[in-house]
Amino acid sequence: MKYYFIAQIKIEDPDEYEKYLEGFDEVFSKYDGAFLVIDEHPEVLEGSWNYSKFVIVSFNSREDFNAWYFSEGYQEILKHRLKAAKCDTVLAEGLE
Repeated sequence: MKYYFIAQIKIEDPDEYEKYLEGFDEVFSKYDGAFLVIDEHPEVLEGSWNYSKFVIVSFNSREDFNAWYFSEGYQEILKHRLKAAKCDTVLAEGLE
């Protein structure tokens, strides 16, 4: 069963956010995830959207997601994203 990590991010400190990005690829490449969407200008069809970036990452299983998200390497860089931006994130289970 696929799982999708969905993040809406409002970057408030670009320099601090850059620290997150600097370490991201090295950490992410060790895990079985795939980017489906990275969009800084999605089209808002209903409601309002007060973020800087929209991201969807696909994982083949909950275990693959957990291995990445809760890894020591990701937790080390995650602190920069959380310090630099307002983030609303969810994990959604895909349909079979």
